[in-house]
Amino acid sequence: MKILGSLHKDASVSIPKLSKDLGLNLSVTYSRIKRLTRRKIIKQFTIIVDEDKLGLPASAVVGVNLDPKQRDQALAEITKLDHVRAIQEVTGRFDAFVTVRGKTIEEIYKIVAEDLGKIPGVNQAETFVRVEAIRPDINFKIAGNPA
Repeated sequence: MKILGSLHKDASVSIPKLSKDLGLNLSVTYSRIKRLTRRKIIKQFTIIVDEDKLGLPASAVVGVNLDPKQRDQALAEITKLDHVRAIQEVTGRFDAFVTVRGKTIEEIYKIVAEDLGKIPGVNQAETFVRVEAIRPDINFKIAGNPA
């Protein structure tokens, strides 16, 4: 769990540094990472891009209601939109939340109204503009074990 927590904070850390920071033997650390990867607990090592610095500071989550008969086709079309960063199907008031990025709030509006809103099967969309992004530290625990 400590390995997962450390890699979640910084997946670029070298295995020697990680093993030293965690007080583990180098070969033990390496074999545990390999085992976590083999068991698909670690799906991939990736990066987090600062899209603000790329000129895309505006971000919003769009609650979308879909026509059940066109759900699959609508979701497939939404994934093709350049400004879409994530799609999460949910229960409740909306069928999915779509995260979008753009240069300005006006561009976000245009993306929602002209691109997302015109996809067949998208019945309704409500936009929630991001004001602040907070990324908490995650402490992984074994399921079923008390903290």
